[in-house]
Amino acid sequence: MLIALPEDHPLAKQDVVYWTDLRSETLLMSQYDPYWEFEDLIISKLSPEDRPTIEHHDVSRSILKSLISMKLGVGLVLESDVGVPVPLITFKELKDGTGSARVQFSAFWKEANNNPALIKFLEILKERYPPFT
Repeated sequence: MLIALPEDHPLAKQDVVYWTDLRSETLLMSQYDPYWEFEDLIISKLSPEDRPTIEHHDVSRSILKSLISMKLGVGLVLESDVGVPVPLITFKELKDGTGSARVQFSAFWKEANNNPALIKFLEILKERYPPFT
């Protein structure tokens, strides 16, 4: 879990950004998956007085990053969202007292499915996230 910030934002200068650092921020969120789960995560991590102001927008994740670059707020993003650089935005790891914020995902498939795209996807997952032994 990362926080996307305008590159001249005060939090962008910090080595570590904690959930509680977001209390006075405007947090921009898309109305699309997975952002509806992010709000539940914020509620679980922060007390009501420490929560940022949340603004929902009917935009894609890429447009959301554009809004952040325009200094309209900050945004929660997944590591996979960082792949395409956006000018004027920096990404910082978001932490709490126990360490880095992580979002767990699971993948399931039917063994009889021999779709080439699925096979390639599973190869990428195994390469990037090797199973624990």
